[in-house]
Amino acid sequence: MNKHEWLTQKYPKQGERLERFSTISNMAVAPQYTPEEKQGTDYEQDIGLPGEYPYTRGVYPNMYRGKFWTMRQFAGFGTPEDTNRRFRLLLSEGQNGLSTAFDMPVLMGYDADSPRSLGEVGREGVSVSTLNDMERLFDGIPLDKVTTSMTVNCTASIILAMYIAVADKQGVPREQLGGTIQNDMLKEYIAQKEWICPPEPAVRIVTDMIEFCAKQVPRWHAVSISGYHIREAGSTAVQELAFTLADGIGYVQAALERGLDVDEFAPRLSFFFDIHNDFFEEIAKLRAARRMWAKIMKERFGAQQPKSLLLRTHCQTAGVSLTAQQPMNNVVRVAIQALAGVLGGTQSLHTNSMDETLALPTEQAVMVALRTQQIIAEESGVTNTIDPLGGSWAIEALTDRIEHDAFAYIDRIDELGGIINAINTGYPQKEIADSAYRYQQQLDAEEKIIVGVNKYQVPPEERPLELLKIEPEVERSQIERVKKIKAERNQTAVSEHLGRVHAAARNGTNLMPPLIEAVKASCTLGEISDVYRDVFGVYRDPAWL
Repeated sequence: MNKHEWLTQKYPKQGERLERFSTISNMAVAPQYTPEEKQGTDYEQDIGLPGEYPYTRGVYPNMYRGKFWTMRQFAGFGTPEDTNRRFRLLLSEGQNGLSTAFDMPVLMGYDADSPRSLGEVGREGVSVSTLNDMERLFDGIPLDKVTTSMTVNCTASIILAMYIAVADKQGVPREQLGGTIQNDMLKEYIAQKEWICPPEPAVRIVTDMIEFCAKQVPRWHAVSISGYHIREAGSTAVQELAFTLADGIGYVQAALERGLDVDEFAPRLSFFFDIHNDFFEEIAKLRAARRMWAKIMKERFGAQQPKSLLLRTHCQTAGVSLTAQQPMNNVVRVAIQALAGVLGGTQSLHTNSMDETLALPTEQAVMVALRTQQIIAEESGVTNTIDPLGGSWAIEALTDRIEHDAFAYIDRIDELGGIINAINTGYPQKEIADSAYRYQQQLDAEEKIIVGVNKYQVPPEERPLELLKIEPEVERSQIERVKKIKAERNQTAVSEHLGRVHAAARNGTNLMPPLIEAVKASCTLGEISDVYRDVFGVYRDPAWL
C-alpha cells in the first residue's frame, strides 16, 4: 500500500486534535512520510556523506566523534572586571570559548560618558569605551589559548581593533588569534536596527575587515552572518535561512568587487542561527543551510577549495521563546532547542539561561545553561552517531522543502537587484513583519500554544527568581574612568590618529590599520564612531520616514 492509498483508505478522517498540523513557521506537516518523498534523489549529489559535498550531513567527516562543538555562554555586564570574573568562572567550569555581550552604548557607537548613554552603561552587556576597558576585560586571559566571540556590529571594526591591540600588548602574534566578531551589518537593517551609517558604507567597512583578517588574522572570522536576530524579529525558519544566505551573498560579492579571490576569504566566513522550539524544523534548517551554501559557493561564485564551501555555524537557543511566566519552564525549552542544534550539526552553541527574559543571567542560571550542553555532550549518546536523523523520511522531506522555499526568496532578492536594494525597498523587513503578525494571530486563537502563556497558566509566583541587578555605581565608575583617560592622554596624538581614520574613511584605504593605531593612542569608541557619522552620514530607517 502506497502513501496515497494509506491516506485515502486507512487514515482516520475524524478525531484529530487540529484541522491542520504545521510547524512553528506554519509549514504544513503531513501525517507521515515514506520513501516516496525521496523518489528520484541522487544520494551522493543531494545528501552525501558527512564531510563531503554538499555537506547536508555535516561539515566534518567525524563530527562530534572527533570533538564536541564549542560551548559558549554569552557573558557581559557591568564593568570589564565584572565580566572578566564571569569569563573566568565559565572557563573553570568547562566552557571552551568566550562569548562577549556589549552594552547599548557600545552597540550604538557612544562612550560611557556620552549623554546618550545615560542609564544604559553596563546594563545589557559590558561597558567598553577605551582600550583600557578592553585590557581589563581580558586581563589574565591569554588570547592565544581561547577563541572569543564578540556580538557587536556597527562598531565591530573598533572593537576588533581594540582586541588586536590587546593581543599585541600580550605579545600574541595576530595569526594565532582565533574567534569571531559578528559584524553583520546587513541583518541590522533587516532586523536588529543598531547602526550608524547607511548600508553601502557599512558593507565597505565589513569588507575592509574581511580583507584585513584574510591577510593578517587568518584564524579570525571577520563576519558572522547572522540569522539569529532575523528570527528573533519574527521571521519563519525559511525566511531566516533565506535572508541570512542572501546577506552572505552580498558580502561575498562585495569582497570579489574589492578584488579578493573567493578562496582567499570564504573559508573564514561563519554563520549564526537561531534554534527555535520546533525540533525537526530546526534540524532540517541547519541541514538545508549547509547544502544551500555549498551550492551557492560552488555554482554561483566558482569557489574551488572545499573549505570555501563549508557553512560553519554558531547557534543560540531562541531568546524570543523564553517566557517571564513560569521561568523554570525555560530550562526545558532550552534543553530541547540545544538538542536540535546538536542533531542539526552546529559547530558552536550558546544555551540561554532561564532568567534571561527578566534580566541578565545570574551565575546559578548560567551554570544550568552550560550544564545542559555538557549533559547532551557527555550523557545523552546523541554525539556518538554522525547525523543520526539523516535518512529519516520526515527530516529529508523537510530539509528539501526548506531549501526550495529559501531559494525562492533568494531568487526574489536577486530580481530586486541584490540584498542592499531589497533592504532599501523594505522587502525583507515587510516579510518578517507579516510573519510575526500571523504567528501572533495563531497564538491569540490558540492555534499555537506557549505553555504558561496562552495555556496552562498559573497565578504569578509569590517568590520570583533572584535576579542579577546592575547597581548605579557601575555607570558612575565607568563614566569617571573614561573622563580620566580623556583628560590624561596625549591630545595631539589623539587628533592626529582620528585624522588618519577620517582620511582612510574618505579615500577608501583599508580602515583597520589606522583604527588599531588610533585605539592604541587612546582614541575612544565614541570618537571613532563620530568620524563614521561625519564621513558616511547617519542612516534613518525608511519605514520611519
